[in-house]
Amino acid sequence: MRIIAGSARGRSFDAPQGRDTRPTLDRVKEAIFGSIQFQVPGATVLDLFSGSGNMGLEALSRGAAEAICVDASPACAALIRKNGEKLGLAQGLRVLNADYRAALSSMISEGKQLDLVFLDPPYASGFAADAVEIIFREGLLRPGGALIVEHAWDQPPKLGEGPWQVSRVKRYGVCGVTTLIWRERQ
Repeated sequence: MRIIAGSARGRSFDAPQGRDTRPTLDRVKEAIFGSIQFQVPGATVLDLFSGSGNMGLEALSRGAAEAICVDASPACAALIRKNGEKLGLAQGLRVLNADYRAALSSMISEGKQLDLVFLDPPYASGFAADAVEIIFREGLLRPGGALIVEHAWDQPPKLGEGPWQVSRVKRYGVCGVTTLIWRERQ
């Protein structure tokens, strides 16, 4: 795995061992960051279901002020910290070894406001829809921010009605990426 652009451009970092994680492919990551490039500098970013820290570390390399990487696996959390140090991006990196609901609850309690949120949960888990609901209901995403969900193309998150709207859906082979923003008031 490698950082595509910014201060750590071209530098490689480690992915978790085994098949429990599914790192975002470089071409998908490049397309996602191309679509939000002007929102990244100075942003507060959440990389939920972080695995290696891939998306959060890329955001830091591109000038994000803070990246909060959350993973329930202690091994993944340790690896994210190691990757942050290796890439020289530890300054703005915050790693939470927690279940996504506990991590979101903690951020709600501290009044955290996020500019960008990356969700890449296990595809068939249903966690994406639950996390989207919590993030929007509790106002964690700032107005003007974007929430980006990576999912299997044939299994998009089952989202009900809410204060969000889909601003973009893209397909990359078997992977789909859906971007949500606050619904515009009429």
